[in-house]
Amino acid sequence: MQSWRRKSLWLALLTSWLLSLLGIFPLLRLAVPTRPRAGPPPGWPRWLDAELLQSFSHPGELPEDAPRPPQALRSGSCDWGACFDASKCRGGGLKVFVYPAAGPISETQRKILASIEGSRYHTFDPAEACLHLLSLDASAGGCSLVPPTWDRGKNHLVLRLHPASCPWTLQLGQAMVAEASPPVDTFRPGFDVALPILPEAHPFRGGAPGQLRQYSPHPRAALLALAEERGGWREAGTNSSACPWDGRCEQDHGPELARPGATLPDATFCLIPGRSHRLDPLRFLQALQAGCIPVLLSPRWELPFSEVIDWTKAAVVADERLPLQVLAALQEMPLTRVLTLRQQTQFLWDTYFSSVEKVIHTALEIIQDRILGVSAHPSLLWNSPPGALLALPTFSTSPADFPFYYLRQGSRPTGSFSALIWVGAPGQPPLKLIQAVAGSQHCAQILVLWSNDKPPPPRWPETAVPLTVIEGHRKASDRFRPHSAVSTDALLSLDAHSSLSTSEVDFAFVVWQSFPERMVGFLTWSHFWDEARGGWGYTAERVNEFSMVLTSAAFYHRYYHTLFTHSLPEALRSLADGTPTCVDVLMNFLVAAATKLPPIKVPYEKRHLEARPPLMSRGRGPAPALQPTDHNCINQMAAGFGHMPLVSSRFRLEPVLFKDPVSVLRKKYRSLEKP
Repeated sequence: MQSWRRKSLWLALLTSWLLSLLGIFPLLRLAVPTRPRAGPPPGWPRWLDAELLQSFSHPGELPEDAPRPPQALRSGSCDWGACFDASKCRGGGLKVFVYPAAGPISETQRKILASIEGSRYHTFDPAEACLHLLSLDASAGGCSLVPPTWDRGKNHLVLRLHPASCPWTLQLGQAMVAEASPPVDTFRPGFDVALPILPEAHPFRGGAPGQLRQYSPHPRAALLALAEERGGWREAGTNSSACPWDGRCEQDHGPELARPGATLPDATFCLIPGRSHRLDPLRFLQALQAGCIPVLLSPRWELPFSEVIDWTKAAVVADERLPLQVLAALQEMPLTRVLTLRQQTQFLWDTYFSSVEKVIHTALEIIQDRILGVSAHPSLLWNSPPGALLALPTFSTSPADFPFYYLRQGSRPTGSFSALIWVGAPGQPPLKLIQAVAGSQHCAQILVLWSNDKPPPPRWPETAVPLTVIEGHRKASDRFRPHSAVSTDALLSLDAHSSLSTSEVDFAFVVWQSFPERMVGFLTWSHFWDEARGGWGYTAERVNEFSMVLTSAAFYHRYYHTLFTHSLPEALRSLADGTPTCVDVLMNFLVAAATKLPPIKVPYEKRHLEARPPLMSRGRGPAPALQPTDHNCINQMAAGFGHMPLVSSRFRLEPVLFKDPVSVLRKKYRSLEKP
């Protein structure tokens, strides 16, 4: 009996112990904090500049970061491979047909349609197009109707310029959407295109340049500018106890930097709080133009052209819940990093955002890159000067083949050149010129472009380099067509009437090798603003400044022939053909617009001036006269570019010991000093 009682007591104690353990364990699980899970949290901010804005919080400390249920996409799982038939574009590349508007259109939409029609992608034939564009802009009071050839939206691009445009009253199906500042949760990366919001006053072509005049921050300039809800910018406080973009904490209102809706901010960083889906993108463009580094605080809209533009090189994206961390990072940012970001803001503004035409051409170029696939622009061409709009993939997709990236790539152009001699006016073949050029140690080949009504002579002089005769099209712009026979990077453009010595050619080529993105020439013109006529003029008078070199004797990279043919509007090329002196102006405009640099002048002998034929006796030849007389040309060119791209210079290079009182035997280019 006693043994049984003892066993019952032990069983009761064991049962109570087990019950107590079962009740305590859940309490222990609630009291002991769990370890943070490995991997990034679902809702944690996606830093674009993690090196500057590091996180010191654990994911579990921010319960508001719980993932939100995703909103339904506009067309399910539509992507580029499933919803766009790229085979329709294989023949002639991207061709765009624009549906006519159903009613009155806004001024911005009129500029957009003009930009598309003026691009190399436009076609009036819907059967030829592989992309059909439909606008849903209703700012002028009407929305476009669904076209009869909608085909569930396949190979269609729906353009929505403003967030308050027409509602989505049609089933988009397989259509792409090019929308101004689209919400992040509905944007489809790699399929839709994010555009900037364009104000009505945005220029159609050219555009206002960036306002930054000094990349290094001015000592008296404000560090932070805050975008206000009523418009304008205000200086923000920089003490660690204030968070100027959060209304719940201490405010440090500084002086007003810009009136509401007026001038641009004057500060190093521009804080854009992310409160307004419509105003924030406009402030973002203002900051870019001003050279003020945008600091986007939890933006809820997709950054424009984020598919190709690396915004980490021009902006800072941060989380608005970490104000002190963001503020400290901005204050401690190295000066070199600040300079790099400010330079990039100016490049992106000038290249992709300063005009409606550039915005639309950038959007079309992105779609063209999707079609090309592996032959598309690499990221370096999109994010480095002069940008993807001036680095055509039809020429190459390797940065090493363009004249703009030799220094970045640590390379140099090839050590030889091709001479292209244009024969357009009646006269004797340029035999002496051929012999002088062929005597150069750097000459690889001579091409004679025969654009004369008379047939070329059957025999040509014997030369040490290959000589090829090419039939032209009797146009002044023939010389600037991409000729497949050219085998070198450098081109020496010559007229049949030009007169050069071998030493002059050698020295000019050595100079060009150091400046392969520029034009290097002998005879120069300079442009000026004529107050009396209210327009531009240009002169050949021998003054200290110049802005153009004549293509009758000039070195430049062969890529500019591709850019001349495929990038310039047909109207400008026709103008150059109709007025021969415009050919030199147009080529100088093109190179200056791409490089934002002036040409380089090298020495020449005075006999060149005497060898120039007068303007009236040149026939069709493009050899410019000593003194240009048609000032209409330069004004029409400036109107076609939307601005004046020419840059004046006083920079002239001469060989060492040139005209120095030393022995001739010590001089490398001896013939330059002969009378």
